[in-house]
Amino acid sequence: MLEGYLGLFLVAFLAATLLPAYSEVVFAGLLAAGYEPLALWAWATAGNTLGSAVNWALGRYLLHYQDRRWFPFRPATLAPAQRWFQRYGVWSLLLAWAPIGGDALTFIAGLMRVRFDLFLLLTAIGKGARYAILLGLIEGVGRLL
Repeated sequence: MLEGYLGLFLVAFLAATLLPAYSEVVFAGLLAAGYEPLALWAWATAGNTLGSAVNWALGRYLLHYQDRRWFPFRPATLAPAQRWFQRYGVWSLLLAWAPIGGDALTFIAGLMRVRFDLFLLLTAIGKGARYAILLGLIEGVGRLL
């Protein structure tokens, strides 16, 4: 059974990075297979949060190379994202779970030098809420069937 939890952790971790992965499918499959719901929630939340931490670290680290030709963002594209983040602040990290823009938020948080402890807390709350809602939806639909 531990392999299932570790697999979910890994897929959730990868899903939070810029790599394409769908932890919701694995989460639902393991839930249907009889895995403990609270444990699934914890493993998925931990993996997804730590995957976002990789994005934060990349954003923080890559900023040192912004004057290099190979740097992936030009000042013209980086500046609007930074202004948006400054406008909405660190609280926007509660939306890091969003399928569109969530990964970018965590990367920008690193660029903007958000304190890691605050980043981790807000991201974990948002991601934990996402998996809790997913769990509730799956179990609710299961009761209807």
